[in-house]
Amino acid sequence: MNMIVSPAPHVFAKDSTQSLMLDVLIALIPTTVAGIIFFGFSAALVCLLSVVFCVGFEYLYQKLCKKPVRIGDLSAAVTGLILALNLPSTAPWWMILVGALVAIVLTKQLYGGLGHNFMNPALAARAVLLASWPAHMSGTAYVTPFDGVSSATFLAPESPIAGAVSTMDLFLGNIPGTIGEVSKIAILIGLAYLLIKQVITWHIPVVMVGTFMVFSVICGQDPITSVLCGGILFGAVFMATDYVSSPMTDLGKCIYAFGAGLIVALIRNFGSYPEGVTYGILLMNVVTPLIDKALVPKVYGEVKQNA
Repeated sequence: MNMIVSPAPHVFAKDSTQSLMLDVLIALIPTTVAGIIFFGFSAALVCLLSVVFCVGFEYLYQKLCKKPVRIGDLSAAVTGLILALNLPSTAPWWMILVGALVAIVLTKQLYGGLGHNFMNPALAARAVLLASWPAHMSGTAYVTPFDGVSSATFLAPESPIAGAVSTMDLFLGNIPGTIGEVSKIAILIGLAYLLIKQVITWHIPVVMVGTFMVFSVICGQDPITSVLCGGILFGAVFMATDYVSSPMTDLGKCIYAFGAGLIVALIRNFGSYPEGVTYGILLMNVVTPLIDKALVPKVYGEVKQNA
């Protein structure tokens, strides 16, 4: 029997980076609009500045390094909007500028640009901002929708609204928090769009949230309330599903999501910080290469090169 070795068939997909990023932007519209309705002009300004700064930093970096300018792929715009939705509506402009610098230059471009960053750029920026300026990123930096009164996040025990908010308020978004995390119905609309367009699969959002709910029950918490407050749902839908920093296989995605959900539950219930979505996802971003190495099948005919 003779084996004929020939180039593999070239299968062309209709999806491009630009079209995928556009779909993500469309999916973020309900959450963005809800945040602007709840928090007002200040939320719109945070979103605008974050997108402009992120796109601007990408353009400047690529120009200065004499690389092709790729702001047209919309990835910087997506990073900017997700970063903004992770911030309180009271975030000062200079902090947004620093966040954009960390996200685009330090986390994305210095590692080779889109497709080479080992963690989610927007989340990495949020972690740096949270560690550097906690007073601007938590506690009374959050504003309660509609009345404009500063309040600690709903998850914090010192919050005056903890225990006094209805499930409907939690679902609609009438609670303090970051711009993008408060309205769960808006997040679910975005999730439905991403699933219908096949931009993401169900594995990461369902397993991450499901794991978090199971461990919340084990820790004696109401699972529904635990999901409806804080950023677990927003993180599971829009950040944990990042193509570059999440595993490639379905089994790998489930392992990754399980780890993220577990870490968030442990931080929430046993840590000194009331929310752990940022760190749960970032830690699993770091583990992603190991998951892929263990689970991604080797290419047929691949030959290891000698060192």
